[in-house]
Amino acid sequence: MIRKAFKMKVYPDQLEEYKRRHNPIWTELKDTLKNHGVSNYSIFYDKETNSLFGYAEVSSNKQWEEIANTPICRQWWDHMSELMETNADNSPVSIDLQEVFYMS
Repeated sequence: MIRKAFKMKVYPDQLEEYKRRHNPIWTELKDTLKNHGVSNYSIFYDKETNSLFGYAEVSSNKQWEEIANTPICRQWWDHMSELMETNADNSPVSIDLQEVFYMS
């Protein structure tokens, strides 16, 4: 199992809408994530910086990267683009975080 961590940014006035759109997350998107080996996926919020910290366990980096090419992921990016910092293709601006400590 590979642990992935990354951060993104939500616009300060859009946090409540961001949370609302995730509860519940689209069933088809959830199924796609699971079918691509994703488990234990969480997103946390830092109110001082408006940063979102994502954590997910994935079975392979290849499967994780393939999610971005699915139609449902592209639809989700479009749906969320007005709430957060995005790239030209509406994917979230995301910075991978390097693991420096792990305790099991």
